[in-house]
Amino acid sequence: MNSGNSTPQSRPEEGVPPTDKGKMALAGVLLAIPIVVLLWVPHYAKVDPKLFGFPFFFWYQFLWVFLCSALTYTAYRLTLSARGKTTHKVGEDR
Repeated sequence: MNSGNSTPQSRPEEGVPPTDKGKMALAGVLLAIPIVVLLWVPHYAKVDPKLFGFPFFFWYQFLWVFLCSALTYTAYRLTLSARGKTTHKVGEDR
């Protein structure tokens, strides 16, 4: 069936810069951190210490809303950097 022609999947795309796999791996780790921490419920399923009257369980999860946003943004910037797309104008193809 295969006549020796290479398929588009096996041939690298022309004009695409190489991806920095180290930065992509770091981005993946940054995205995995909140998943692992928040799925580890026994770590934060407690009442004390309280903050402004709120049990630890609630303010800890609320803190992770901001931490997760920061980690996601950092992973996004790392991904852009790893692919060689650090700055571009809206609507501009690189």
